[in-house]
Amino acid sequence: MSHFHEERPLSPIAPGHWVSQVSPQWSIGANPNGGYLLALALKALGAELPQPHPVSIAAHYLRPGEGAAPCDCFVEVLKVGKQLATGQVRLEQEGKTRLAVLATYGTLPTDAPAPADRQPQAPDLPDPEACVYREAAGQGVTLPIAERLDVRLNPAQAAPGQAGEAAISGWIRFRDGTDPDPEALALFCDAFPPSVFGLLGAVGWVPTVSLNVELRRYPTPGWIAGAFSSRDQQGDRMLESGGLWDSRGALVASVRQLGLVRHA
Repeated sequence: MSHFHEERPLSPIAPGHWVSQVSPQWSIGANPNGGYLLALALKALGAELPQPHPVSIAAHYLRPGEGAAPCDCFVEVLKVGKQLATGQVRLEQEGKTRLAVLATYGTLPTDAPAPADRQPQAPDLPDPEACVYREAAGQGVTLPIAERLDVRLNPAQAAPGQAGEAAISGWIRFRDGTDPDPEALALFCDAFPPSVFGLLGAVGWVPTVSLNVELRRYPTPGWIAGAFSSRDQQGDRMLESGGLWDSRGALVASVRQLGLVRHA
């Protein structure tokens, strides 16, 4: 059984209207992880679009989600072309929009990058066995999501404030062995500790305001490497950029996120 697929159930209610149940197993602290909510919303959107894979995603988080609670997903198809299709989805709980997503779907390449392709290099990481498990104690919040995701952090960045800069990198995969897919990449983009953890220490929760993900290739099975950094923090807002690379070293997702820094 894949927890990722089973814990995002969807049932159609009417054209463009789907209902689901948010699982508490994907939470950070008391609230569902933003990447998990995004993956749930994308499942509803993808069910209504003819193209198979999300290739460009713009997500805006209006309110925290509620764990162990039902939700509604309202989908609107905006355009369908020969190669690309675009739509939007709102995820609501208790009549309030929690997440609004605009996404374009297409077909992601499955082959290796061509010699002429250009991409950022994968981070230079120790093997996963030599990396450090992500734990709740270091971040200052409970991590139910750690029972679903196996996150191993670069040993040079694993302890609060250890990196000396706003940077975090490591490996990620599902604990139950589920192979990554494009919706999983949307989750993985928001599942590492915030990069400011490496500079400020145990900052607690860093809620996402907006998350932009550009998917580049369909990931191969195995570990996904991630690297994220922030050079722009003004007051309680930080802008973070990063990427994900699959087991062959191909860039599979580029990420940019605006978050709020909430000290523990």
